[in-house]
Amino acid sequence: MGSASSGLRTRPRGAVRRRFEQLLREVAKFGAVGGAGLLVNLVTFNLVRHATGLQVVRASVIATVVAIVFNYVGFRYFTYRDRDRGGRTREMTLFVLFSAVGLVIENGVLYVATYGFGWDSQLQSNVFKFVGIGVATLFRFWSYRTWVFRALPAEEPAAERPEPGAVRPARAVADPAVGQAGHDRAPARARAN
Repeated sequence: MGSASSGLRTRPRGAVRRRFEQLLREVAKFGAVGGAGLLVNLVTFNLVRHATGLQVVRASVIATVVAIVFNYVGFRYFTYRDRDRGGRTREMTLFVLFSAVGLVIENGVLYVATYGFGWDSQLQSNVFKFVGIGVATLFRFWSYRTWVFRALPAEEPAAERPEPGAVRPARAVADPAVGQAGHDRAPARARAN
């Protein structure tokens, strides 16, 4: 019985399960950087708001920009360090573009709460700043992983990798004239005639 259970452990995991586990690790790393960025954002927001007397949304925009810079460093060198590093100019341009959209989303929520509904107390401003960050984070996660920090092409599993110098066998290709997986159906057609 012990050998049967050890046999199960040696089987490769399903591709779906591997992708799901990879996504969970990515979400956890994104969350760690994002959580630290959230603290940077909220602390900067409250410091700027109370130290300078700026209006709520202006203080929030400054705090968001500081958090964006902090988050870029965290995402590039922690969350997505294994992603494609080619085209750094393209990466930074897209990061700034999608971060700007996130900034508008985040501060748009705060703007509507403050100027649309008149919710301007310190607690209300922090609550709506937090809500705006949450909504913008969903957009940022999708856009950063899809467009900014693109995944490198997957490597072939070791079992499928040919030996150095070895010639790869030809793969069966579906061909209507030949048959489903490369099996010749011509003899069957000849028998039918």
